Amino acid sequence: MFAFAQISDIHLGQDRGDGGARARERTERVLARLAGLPGALDAVLLTGDVADHGTEAEYRLAAELFDTYGIRPLLCPGNHDVRGPYRQVLLGGDPADPAPVNQVHRLPGATFLMCDSSVPGKGHGRLDDGTLAWLDETLARTPDDEPAFVCFHHPPVPLHVQYVDEIRQFGEDRLAEVVGRHRQVAGLLCGHSHTPAVTTFAEVPLVAAPGVVSTLRMPWEEQEAGPMDYELPPMLAYHVHENGRLTTHFRVVP
Repeated sequence: MFAFAQISDIHLGQDRGDGGARARERTERVLARLAGLPGALDAVLLTGDVADHGTEAEYRLAAELFDTYGIRPLLCPGNHDVRGPYRQVLLGGDPADPAPVNQVHRLPGATFLMCDSSVPGKGHGRLDDGTLAWLDETLARTPDDEPAFVCFHHPPVPLHVQYVDEIRQFGEDRLAEVVGRHRQVAGLLCGHSHTPAVTTFAEVPLVAAPGVVSTLRMPWEEQEAGPMDYELPPMLAYHVHENGRLTTHFRVVP
């Protein structure tokens, strides 16, 4: 059994008249929950939008919080993230490198491929040709009997929610071709939706993690205040992979 957590869309620095205090408090609440678990997890993921404005200060705050709570999440960028400061502060890389931030993590029991679906300066997502080639080649070097999880920020299918579907991941047929060539892909994990959602893509489970900073209402839930609910508590996802099956549980963090 391989058990891991997923959080997404912490948006550190989001200022709703509070100087960013609200986003930080909600992020700390979730990190504290993970740090205080009585049992051990095999990994923690953060699927994008670490920062709200993509500044060095926001990433320094993220690194500080990860250190404080002893959480070392596997990361991929979102549309609010900016590659230069993200790469420099969180990964110790070259801030002048404009290439997508793709990483592979081979852990005992599973491989995680953290793909950069961001399009600099845009809200929507797309995996560029270089990222897809890297994904294909890396999966080809992954044992067939070891589960591999392909992770990115933008969902590659409509989730039937307002606003997000317009800025989802496009060019998804190319991703489907790659995933279809590799039977060890056990799941696709993303964020961006600010609401938990489960569907399939290329005959593989696709799970969108809930947002930490806010929750997106479904169209029939929308109120005069708009599509985003800033009062509901943050949430996270727990995933369990065993005997070829991925099971997901969602938890509210009051």
